[in-house]
Amino acid sequence: MPGNTFGLFFRLTTAGESHGPANIAILDGVPPGLALSEADLQPDLDRRRPGQSKVTTQRDEADRARILSGVFDGRTTGTSIALMIENADQRSRDYSDIKDKYRPGHADYTFDAKYGFRDYRGGGRASARETNVRVAAGAIAKKLLAEWYGVRIVGYVRQIGNLIAAVDDPAAVTLEQVEASIVRCPDPAISEQMIELVQRMRNERDSIGGVAEIIATGVPAGWGEPVFDKLKADLGKAMFTLPAVVGVEYGAGFNVATMRGSEHNDYFTPADEADQHTDAPDGPPPHRPGDDATEPPDLRNTPGSTPRPGAGENAEPSGSGRAASAPRGHRSPSAGASHGGTPRIITETNRHGGMLGGISSGMPIVLRCAVKPTSSLPQDQPTVTTEGAPTKIATRGRHDPCLLPRFIPMAEAMMALTLADHALRQRAVRGE
Repeated sequence: MPGNTFGLFFRLTTAGESHGPANIAILDGVPPGLALSEADLQPDLDRRRPGQSKVTTQRDEADRARILSGVFDGRTTGTSIALMIENADQRSRDYSDIKDKYRPGHADYTFDAKYGFRDYRGGGRASARETNVRVAAGAIAKKLLAEWYGVRIVGYVRQIGNLIAAVDDPAAVTLEQVEASIVRCPDPAISEQMIELVQRMRNERDSIGGVAEIIATGVPAGWGEPVFDKLKADLGKAMFTLPAVVGVEYGAGFNVATMRGSEHNDYFTPADEADQHTDAPDGPPPHRPGDDATEPPDLRNTPGSTPRPGAGENAEPSGSGRAASAPRGHRSPSAGASHGGTPRIITETNRHGGMLGGISSGMPIVLRCAVKPTSSLPQDQPTVTTEGAPTKIATRGRHDPCLLPRFIPMAEAMMALTLADHALRQRAVRGE
């Protein structure tokens, strides 16, 4: 089974299934000397783990990561880092009565079509359970990015169903604001409505989808390759490798379809001059299929402009495109900086989402993922057996009524792994 490795210079390989004994990761490319312990991995694993709140699956997994190699006396050695997370609370019996039926929305049929055989317990290799070691590896990438480059990655739930958070400045959202809500939404008023909606879905034996927004600040200009390994392409692939992701956009996203070039362009300016400008939107609200707006959103930055008001189902959030200040990196200039002694240049707005020509611009990288509703439902749905006979199916396992709260650390991890890979690529090219 190929396709279990991600990255080039900072490379992750994983193995494991939902109901197997453990999930395993091998992480290559971590430079020597980085202070690292198992405790560094646990905070993000706790954010991802099941059973953490009343809006998530009640499967109870501690998700304690063990570092098996690549660390000595509390520091990385430069050799492969091996990680293992054991599975402890599987209920394989919950799947025994549906092993010969295809679950709607799952990869049961396509796995049979590809391999002629599959692990029916909880989805096997296709289960989101395998993402726990990705999150552990992502925690290492985050630590490297923060200590060497001053990069910060924060994700949050922007939308669940028709409820949209009002976030004035995505780049200013803090981890503390996100973690104050069990649905990981930094808008307190909308967060409470989201919790009620998710609980209603659980009571109705249904599920609901939404949108996650992931922001990276402090990324210097120059990361990414100009053609097949564009930073935006690798970030898009990273997010699409996560289960349940059905759409990815960055910056102004799909709203560019209704914009003119004069409305979409971000104007360059010296950083010191731009620092005097007021905050302005960096992108549109989450895309809603079927929107019939006839005019493009007003995303232009003008001195004295104020964010669009709104909250709740009809909110149209906006955010700042200003480069966030970040500590000076280990070997790289701060956010917004150019190389070779050229002046620090940023843009007045950030409709380009921090990437131009597939290369980072120094502005915040703003990415959104559309996440589908959980496919496993405890209600009868029509399907067929493995022999093609019509039947009905209801899934008895423990599942999230909404995937978004636990999706956030997964998306952060994949962004971190991608950025760490491109950081090391740039270091090889320019020594930065």
